[in-house]
Amino acid sequence: MRSGFFIFVTLIIRSPLKYASLCSLCESRNILALAIPILVAELSKAAMGFVDTLMAARYSAEDLAAVALGSGIWLPVLISLSSVLMAVTPMVANHAGNHQLRRTRLIFHQGVLIALCVSVLAWLILRNMAPVLEMMQVSGSLKTKTLGYLEALSWGVPGIMLYQACRSYSEGLGKTKPLMKIGLFALLCNIPLNYVLIYGKFGFPELGGVGCGWATTIVMWIMALSGAAYLRYSRHFRQLNLIIWPRFKASFFVNILKIGVPIGFTMLIEVSMFSVIALLIARLGEQVIAAHQITLSFTGMIFMIPLSIAMALTIRVGQNIGRKDYHGARATATSGYMIVIVTSITTCTLIALLSVPIARLYTPDHDIVALASSLLLIAAVFQIPDAIQVASAGLLRGHKDTAYPLLIVFTAYWVVGLPLGYTLGLTDLITPASGPRGFWLGMIAGLTVGAILLLLRYRHIIKQQCHISAASSH
Repeated sequence: MRSGFFIFVTLIIRSPLKYASLCSLCESRNILALAIPILVAELSKAAMGFVDTLMAARYSAEDLAAVALGSGIWLPVLISLSSVLMAVTPMVANHAGNHQLRRTRLIFHQGVLIALCVSVLAWLILRNMAPVLEMMQVSGSLKTKTLGYLEALSWGVPGIMLYQACRSYSEGLGKTKPLMKIGLFALLCNIPLNYVLIYGKFGFPELGGVGCGWATTIVMWIMALSGAAYLRYSRHFRQLNLIIWPRFKASFFVNILKIGVPIGFTMLIEVSMFSVIALLIARLGEQVIAAHQITLSFTGMIFMIPLSIAMALTIRVGQNIGRKDYHGARATATSGYMIVIVTSITTCTLIALLSVPIARLYTPDHDIVALASSLLLIAAVFQIPDAIQVASAGLLRGHKDTAYPLLIVFTAYWVVGLPLGYTLGLTDLITPASGPRGFWLGMIAGLTVGAILLLLRYRHIIKQQCHISAASSH
């Protein structure tokens, strides 16, 4: 274990030091200029989920349970299917870097067609979840409300998928600030819509948790229309005439799927692992579930920092690859790694120092606070390998390399992290069963393996491309 950790630290430190001359303050500023608006947009999205939970909870405990159950079903569906459209970003960035803006229009139109296709799939899934709820032994009015919530959301799925196509295209061209504004506007719309539809104000019917689903659906369409309006009327995109009925172009359509489907499966693997852990620890009692959920909720918010940086790295690297500036791509990677290392060490330190106050933000229960704060101490260490692996995945997406990262993430999560977590948490095979602590230790081990393998994969890709560049120059 010690030798593995030494290799991991060596790989992290050696690469930035080796290429330190390429790392510039200017490139770091470019990355952060893209990442900060993305971060605000992601936080706005998380805030909408928080508002939904809070307002449903104030209506009734059963409606809160319906929203929680429905969210546990629809979020994995949404995340995995919408992630396919993330392939649009590096493809657009490549052509933008090569000053081929007209070709980006074809990519956007195929992205819209894919958005419509996955919308149909998601619509069918969300409207046919009754057998799943029966298997989960959900019945009576809770089942009715959960199905009503999911059916309401199903009508918003085309809107959010079309918005994702607009968002991925705009990000590929490095335009992230308008997306931040749309995210904040959506949050502002979400609050009054929830109030009106949950509680039945201004002549609208009182729908409870189901109203929360309809409010989210309306917000999704507001985001889609806002994204389309931006692409239609912005001076950056007006001349491209993007908002027309898309024509099918097989080669671009297939290329998006080749890059995007592995991204979708990667996201599904990550989300499903956390869902499985929640089910496995359910037998340990309400306090354990609550402490685990607190830790997951807070670290999920913190995760948006490296995720936003990774999305910015995809854009910068994609543009550099488009102009065949492989040394520029490597400089972006060096700057990106340095940024995520600094931010992850900072968040690690803050979580470790403030674990008890953080837990107390969620609950006054002393026993839950004690357990949650101990889990947060473990989760603090989790920040560093998590940031490295997500940054590496973002860099590889910029190189349009998504199949190998899928295999690596599957290995890290389902071959290493989850089995080790189960062994430590629920069995006495290695140490006495440690409950949720064992699962978090297993996740740290899995993420460390993933970070090492993704970093090695990135080094391999960049060396290959530098060799090709050198050969072509001769």
